[in-house]
Amino acid sequence: MTPDTSPRAVPPPAAIAHIALSSVLLPLDTPVSDAKVLTGRQRPMTEVAFLFAEITTEDGHTGLGFSYSKRAGGPGQFAHAREVAGDLLGEDANDIGRLWQKLVWAGASVGRAGLATQALAAFDIALWDLKAKRAGLPLAKLLGAHRDSVRCYNTSGGFLHTPLAQIKDNATRTLEAGIGGIKIKVGQPDAATDLARVAAIRSHLGDDVALMVDANQQWDRPQARRCCRALEQFGLVWIEEPLDADDVEGHARLTAEFDTPIATGEMLTSVAEHWRYIERSATDYLQPDAPRVGGITQFLRIAALADHQGLMLAPHFAMEIHLHLAAAYPREPWVEHFDWLEPLFNERMEISDGRMVVPDRPGLGVTLSDRVAGWTVARHQVGTPRPERP
Repeated sequence: MTPDTSPRAVPPPAAIAHIALSSVLLPLDTPVSDAKVLTGRQRPMTEVAFLFAEITTEDGHTGLGFSYSKRAGGPGQFAHAREVAGDLLGEDANDIGRLWQKLVWAGASVGRAGLATQALAAFDIALWDLKAKRAGLPLAKLLGAHRDSVRCYNTSGGFLHTPLAQIKDNATRTLEAGIGGIKIKVGQPDAATDLARVAAIRSHLGDDVALMVDANQQWDRPQARRCCRALEQFGLVWIEEPLDADDVEGHARLTAEFDTPIATGEMLTSVAEHWRYIERSATDYLQPDAPRVGGITQFLRIAALADHQGLMLAPHFAMEIHLHLAAAYPREPWVEHFDWLEPLFNERMEISDGRMVVPDRPGLGVTLSDRVAGWTVARHQVGTPRPERP
């Protein structure tokens, strides 16, 4: 038998050769409660589930992406990612938009929003990280940055389970660390308790410090109008999620009625859901979450629509991703500082004079810490590993 001596096709350098998925449960030091816990809708949060995707090309470049879920959904994201990961092998990692569509169609029967596309977000974010690394640029620079730092505010020190005295201490330490704003939770069963806490924090901070409040969807329309009116006196940067996330009309009315800006968007899981708010100007600050909407590709679509409508931007959670995306938004945005994710990464975000500084490292600028292995509950790989570039 004559041996086969025909030339073999050589994969291009950017062809995807290997994908590693990890399901990680990050424990929280203290169970976290917001208004949804006080009303019995949810239980206190004790951990956050992460789906990490590491994508390596033939020439050894690797991109890191992640999605997450709170309270439920982590195993589902991991299961869906396992099913579709193989569809990326051999593909050109530069073709991010086309690959997002390919993965969506691979799981078309489970829809284009929610858990399915949140699983895809880990791949999409990894591909953007990889593309920026191949270019030798921070992701913000690859996207076209408008600034090298972004105003930042802290949320993790102001939850409803935290006593008022502790919130004051947390706020003081936060400002001393260089963070520029403080957000506290509202939505107590007794609105008077909310107002007393907000008044106490405003008095503690003074009038010049940026202060936001977040009701986590706990008010109906009459409650929201009364509370928004009462909160006008405190000079807030915004009132967040005063109504159910599906109530576009209610948010539109509040946005039109009150001087204090209205913020919402973190619970929306698609471009289409965000567009309902954007086209109605039903919020002042839009708060998209890249892992929740399917990744950076979808986030950029939302951001372009929001800018066209003149909306402000304040992405939700995951500052390691959203710092870069906020830096590329034309209008001066805010980014949310959460220290919960810090144990996952070797790097720390630099904060100075109320702003978070875009790292000069290529890509997202983060690498997984050794501690992640101890929190990993499942792994899956497809393809053939390649030696990683130094």
